[in-house]
Amino acid sequence: MDKRIVNRESILSNVHVLDGGMASELEYLGADISGPLWSARVLEEAPEKIVAVHRAYIEAGAEIIETSSYQVSRIGYAEVGFNPLRADVALLRSVALAREAAEFYPDRRILIAASLGPYGAALHNGAEYHGNYNCTFADLIEFHRHRIDALASAPPPEAPDLLAFETIPSLAEAEAIGQALAAHPELSVWFSFTCREEQRVAHGELLRQCASAVDALPQTVAVGVNCTQPALTSSLIAEIRSASDKPIVVYPNSGEVWDVERRCWTGVSDSRAYGDEAREWFAAGAQIIGGCCRTRPAHIREVCTARLFSN
Repeated sequence: MDKRIVNRESILSNVHVLDGGMASELEYLGADISGPLWSARVLEEAPEKIVAVHRAYIEAGAEIIETSSYQVSRIGYAEVGFNPLRADVALLRSVALAREAAEFYPDRRILIAASLGPYGAALHNGAEYHGNYNCTFADLIEFHRHRIDALASAPPPEAPDLLAFETIPSLAEAEAIGQALAAHPELSVWFSFTCREEQRVAHGELLRQCASAVDALPQTVAVGVNCTQPALTSSLIAEIRSASDKPIVVYPNSGEVWDVERRCWTGVSDSRAYGDEAREWFAAGAQIIGGCCRTRPAHIREVCTARLFSN
């Protein structure tokens, strides 16, 4: 039997802290994330900044770091004039950069999760926050299959430890990913949904329905929510727990809100308040907590403190 299948049940044992936002932290380092490729542009142009962000989160206490590949896809690369197959190479490059960062900390166990955004992320028009795509179900399967195949083709240690399908807005996309995964029973993955209210994902389906669907897949090692307001998170944890006994991973946004018309963030990001909320999320049943948009290493340090108080 493939060792990756044997180790699947224990891969997340004693792991509790995920990293924080990648793209926003790259901006703080002066990187240009404008254009369709977003943080993937930095992966192509300034990979040393990617390593710096990974290291900042590891030093803040992260036990899992996600690769800089959220926006990497053949669709996106073709749009900016690249050979679409270059996206497959970029996926593996993002894993190599994460490994490079982790190697600075030989005494720590750092898991590498390949960040895989939804189909809507490749459209770069906000479609991932509603899931109303102008495509077929077969298109969704094909979109995810290309990336899964590319990552599955890499031998250890070039392969990630697991795949993180994140910001999933709908049950249909989760089911499409499940079908795309069918050829790779050896993989370990988590599914993380984006939600706009306390019980439903962005497209409108009940989160518990989505959690139940992905819980049934043999590759699933955790289920969660991300790119969601912190205030909703405790209720969403309860929804997941009602449908799955898998580890729960949550990584909400900072609490700030994106103003679509003005194209800017509004509100306040308070890392200490985020840590207080993280303590509540651990108590509610989350095993792994990190951050999404606009969270920084300070937020992850507070999550680490929250974890200590939750024991």
